[in-house]
Amino acid sequence: MHKKQNLPHKICVTCGRPFDWRKKWARVWDEIKYCSDRCRRAAKEKS
Repeated sequence: MHKKQNLPHKICVTCGRPFDWRKKWARVWDEIKYCSDRCRRAAKEKS
């Protein structure tokens, strides 16, 4: 089990904010790029 202070983190490619690992992302953590649905939608709108 992970302790909250030892969770992996990434930087959101849209807003640049750091975000932490979530249990629901366990299987796809390598594919996660955005911290939220809002950032994901914003990135698609820019393209």
